[in-house]
Amino acid sequence: MSWFKDDFYSTRVRRGARSAPGSWPRTSRGSRQGSMFKVALISSMASSLLVAFLFYLAFDRPGTPASRPANVAAQPVADASDRIITAYAKVGPVVVSIVNQTKDAQRRQEQGGPDAEQSASLGSGVIFQKQGGKALVVTNAHVISDAANVQVVLESGEKKQAKIRGKDTISDLAVLEIDDKGISTVAELGDSKKLRKGEKVIAIGNPLGFSASLTDGIVSNLRQTVPVSLNQDGVYDWEEEVIQISAPINPGNSGGALANLDGQVVGINSMKVADMGIEGIGFAIPIDDAMPIVNQLIKYGKVLRPYLGVYSMDLDSYLNNSILSDDGSSDDGSGDDSGDVPPDPDASEDQPEPPIKVPDGVKMGIVVLEAVGPAKEAGLKFNDLIVQLDGHAIGSTLELRKYLYNQKKIGETLTVTYYRDGKKSELAVKLVEKTEE
Repeated sequence: MSWFKDDFYSTRVRRGARSAPGSWPRTSRGSRQGSMFKVALISSMASSLLVAFLFYLAFDRPGTPASRPANVAAQPVADASDRIITAYAKVGPVVVSIVNQTKDAQRRQEQGGPDAEQSASLGSGVIFQKQGGKALVVTNAHVISDAANVQVVLESGEKKQAKIRGKDTISDLAVLEIDDKGISTVAELGDSKKLRKGEKVIAIGNPLGFSASLTDGIVSNLRQTVPVSLNQDGVYDWEEEVIQISAPINPGNSGGALANLDGQVVGINSMKVADMGIEGIGFAIPIDDAMPIVNQLIKYGKVLRPYLGVYSMDLDSYLNNSILSDDGSSDDGSGDDSGDVPPDPDASEDQPEPPIKVPDGVKMGIVVLEAVGPAKEAGLKFNDLIVQLDGHAIGSTLELRKYLYNQKKIGETLTVTYYRDGKKSELAVKLVEKTEE
């Protein structure tokens, strides 16, 4: 059934109807064909409009994934580039260069050696606080190692004399103090716990002496555990949990800012934990881990950690007939990073060291080289073999240090399980605060 009367639409007309009174007037063939053309044209246009409308509803509504595929693919690239530029404009002014004239460089200068600045080591820092006419800068502890004179160079090129408020070699963090004249802004600290794997970040610092340098990359790992040699002797004394990024961290970039694309500082770049010589990988200390350390450095000038008081050697090194040396021994890590074994006043050079009686089946533990402070008062002695702390198995000095710093507090009691002459015993040690010797 058509939209029109059959007699009108059809080309077949009854002969009698052509002349009957009151019938449709006879039309010419051309006129009839013109009407049909108009009808077809109108139908075609209506169909096209209907198809276009349905296509819009199905594919081109706001929020539809298939909408404008070419623009969707190109838009994030432009946005990321613009956000990097905006983030750098925000973070760049709070990242400073740090010039450390070491004591060794100072001695060479006094002896007529090269210029102090040419002999100085370079690093980076981040201005994070202004108060009472002073500005505070966070950097890496190794950046100011062996410092005789430290200067902070602002983005403008102005140099300011810096005072060391505190440093901590375990976390590789330090805080410097400068006057705040000419400093109009401080870093906005972000939340490193909110970082996502694959998120774009930027690293700003002073790599290789090139100030205000910027690299970008992605977050490769949110919590990468990296072994660290505190005194760079090849022996790992600590394990640092860091953010791994694809942006390289070069010498001089240490202490600079790792920032998200909102211009918030989410980490402190560190070269020291990347001393393996691998390119294309960088590490940064999460800002959430750094700030509790920084606050203690501001308040106390150091980090308050419990002290046990043992100089030790790992049992596996002893069993493998390693030679006792500075590289094979360490104290319990309570701030003295020399790794040296103190002389035993009760021992004679002519007396051979008695062998350690290691019970059958015991392959992991810590050999006490000397007990001092609280460990000595509690009764630990030379050649005691520590195997447990509070019932937890301990197989290395690194594990001992991590258990002390992560699980115990100053003033708490530590239960030490050990072997002496092959016999298993226990004793309690009251942990104290480490004092500078």
